[in-house]
Amino acid sequence: MGSLRVTGHGVDLGESLRGRIDERISATLDKYLDSHMNDSCTGHVTLRRDGTAYRTGCVLHLASGLTIEAVGVSHDARSSFEQTADKLETRLRRYKHRLKQHANGPSEAAAIEAAYAVFAPPEEANDDEPEDGDAHPPIVAESTKTLQRRTIGEAVTALDMTGSPVVVFVHAGTGRVNVVYRRSDGAIGWVDPPGAVD
Repeated sequence: MGSLRVTGHGVDLGESLRGRIDERISATLDKYLDSHMNDSCTGHVTLRRDGTAYRTGCVLHLASGLTIEAVGVSHDARSSFEQTADKLETRLRRYKHRLKQHANGPSEAAAIEAAYAVFAPPEEANDDEPEDGDAHPPIVAESTKTLQRRTIGEAVTALDMTGSPVVVFVHAGTGRVNVVYRRSDGAIGWVDPPGAVD
């Protein structure tokens, strides 16, 4: 592996646990990635206290541009990491399987920049104040991201690999902005809006 940073927040990581983390991540990457991809991977593992439990988070950046994330929580630091490593292994196995199915190589970034904003949660309604129909929640953060041109299969793979609830992308076939998301029942939803209406 290219570089792996292991940190503990409020937790003293012994040499034994650090060695186990490095050994397990390296073995997993060797198992599922080619040696040239494995050598250029970077990532970090963070172990911290979460109440009475331990939370281990891991983020790996693959040479293909894909980011894989996993989190494990347990009452033992080593068990917390092992949960995280098992999730990483599952996601890498799915990634390798989908690569074999598609065999298209990495997708290119679409020439589209999308803006997004994070809004503050709504405040409690006060009956003494009159309702203002034009009131909007305050914007907490704004940013611009480049949307990737992907097939539906690649978008679902990105959804599985990152563990995020939603992936916004440019459909490789139509060029329209699409969304795949994880539904509350565990299934995957896909939003493909129609073309622009004149």
